[in-house]
Amino acid sequence: MGEARTMRGYFGLGVEGISKPMNLGAILRTAHAFRASFAFAIQPAIDVDELLQSDTSIAIENMPVHVHPSIDRFTLPMGCRLIGVEITEDAIDLPSFKHPLAAAYVLGAEQDSLSPGLTQRCDYVVKIPTRFCVNVSVAAAIVMYDRMISLGRFAERPVRVGGPVTSLAPHRRGLPKWKQRRLREAGES
Repeated sequence: MGEARTMRGYFGLGVEGISKPMNLGAILRTAHAFRASFAFAIQPAIDVDELLQSDTSIAIENMPVHVHPSIDRFTLPMGCRLIGVEITEDAIDLPSFKHPLAAAYVLGAEQDSLSPGLTQRCDYVVKIPTRFCVNVSVAAAIVMYDRMISLGRFAERPVRVGGPVTSLAPHRRGLPKWKQRRLREAGES
């Protein structure tokens, strides 16, 4: 993802009650690759130091990683929306979800769901429309990829299969729209 394709806003990614260090290491490595602003674990059932065995990108040296011993001690930055990733009847299908600019995504542990207490704290709950659950680190990667293609700046997909690739339009620079509007309104007075 080049500089021209960076996303606006920020996001974090975490998991509640994770029990396998290799999964947490894969989640942190993938979060680092997708340029997450931070990562977190809530009440992990493992020694977090063990994750270094599988985190080959050394994510903890490149982004903040928070370990929260309980849901009660879990906090997010001001204005950050909490998005649960869970297969429930009322969850929003991920491809139909509009990602907030400031978001933290949280997944349940292996072979477990998000706790009811954490689910209640979520602003939204999304689900990946698959036949059955995928590995927690795979689910994390899918969520981050969906956020990237939704909020990133990429050229439009071609209409035809394998069709011609159009170039990404250059970014328009200038004053923010609210300031342009204010200047226009001031000029009309």
